[in-house]
Amino acid sequence: MSNPMQTHGAPSWIQHQGSDPAAARKFYETVLDWHVNDMPMGDGSSYPAIVVGDTPVGGFYPQPAEEGAWTVYITVDNVDVRFKKAVDAGATPVTEPTSMPGVGRMATIRDPQGGSLALITYESQQ
Repeated sequence: MSNPMQTHGAPSWIQHQGSDPAAARKFYETVLDWHVNDMPMGDGSSYPAIVVGDTPVGGFYPQPAEEGAWTVYITVDNVDVRFKKAVDAGATPVTEPTSMPGVGRMATIRDPQGGSLALITYESQQ
């Protein structure tokens, strides 16, 4: 099986945002029997990562957000190029391309039908 974090077009990560990240984490640990490990980040903070087997597949954004949502990250070969193509094709920019040290480069769009997703190029691809 190919690695979704290195395969252009593959969904590679899910992230929950909501008003109470700790409560969301507990809910999904209980309901889905997920294991959530605190993954150290480059800036000294930690990120609650959802681990299935031995593989991190997503996490819980540690900062509260007004509305709860899941974001799907799609691996792309070049975030800046794909973001521009999406906007040129009618997408609304949600977050401009930005680099996250230790992770990669990412951006979020809303397609013309209202669906949103994140584009990501992992550091391991660069």
